[in-house]
Amino acid sequence: MKESFLINLKDKDNIKISLMIMKIIFRETDKSICILADKTGEVKASVPGRDNLKPGMVLELKGSKNINLEVKSYKVIENYNLTDYLPTVKRPIEDIMKEMDLYTDRYVLSREGKSLNDYFFKNDEFINKFKNGIGGVSMHHNYIGGLAEHTLGVMKITAELCEKYECRRTETAVLAAKLHDIGKVYEYDCNGPFKYTMRGQMEGHIVIGVELVDGAVKEKPNFYTEDFVNRIKGCIVQHHGKLEFGSPREMNMEESFIINYADSIDATMNKISQLKEKTEPNTWSEFDRRIERKLYL
Repeated sequence: MKESFLINLKDKDNIKISLMIMKIIFRETDKSICILADKTGEVKASVPGRDNLKPGMVLELKGSKNINLEVKSYKVIENYNLTDYLPTVKRPIEDIMKEMDLYTDRYVLSREGKSLNDYFFKNDEFINKFKNGIGGVSMHHNYIGGLAEHTLGVMKITAELCEKYECRRTETAVLAAKLHDIGKVYEYDCNGPFKYTMRGQMEGHIVIGVELVDGAVKEKPNFYTEDFVNRIKGCIVQHHGKLEFGSPREMNMEESFIINYADSIDATMNKISQLKEKTEPNTWSEFDRRIERKLYL
């Protein structure tokens, strides 16, 4: 069990703490300069050793801290709780999943919709990956459980927009909102530090998501109508909105416009929430790459 965390660590000698290697900045003859972290923060550290250290290793270390960490000795920990070392969604993940189910039960009523939803969300292997998934490596919802939190946010905004503007196919829109980022369960490696998988690098979550839906459809030949499949896949393909934002096709359905706006709102406001957490009121935030500006908060 991890007992001490970086957020509580004060500058002093005789420190003992366990941390994960997030990045090796450079290696010298007898030491490595690394970024070490747990779920509460990160610190630059000098660690003895050169070739035996790798990102993702968890070290129990002893040393001293004076802004940076000077490691005197360490041992590699093999058994640990991953959520002690990686940022995690604040809300209980099961509460998020239950609320997703409430929206699904309210809006997804057809046999096609229920069947496609159940193919993924009644599959224990998929659900475990989904609950531990991230919304992104750095752009938004970049923490364990972030994928589920983002998906719920997009579902809720989609449902509101559908009702406000009397969408003709509210069920399709809400279900597609739930499925729009399912490819991320295979796009990212969430075991720490967060990074892209080879499949994620080669294909990306939009292509992977369409492949996953195709797999579900093939399980039940002649069950799904062509229009239903085209619209669900179209929403996944088009949810980034424009070609320059990574959509293979630009939006050309009412549902895909709604999901694109819902996705953009939820992702952007999550990034702003993260900036607020580390910015004092009435001061400027740091420059953020996603929103391409500083914010006066």
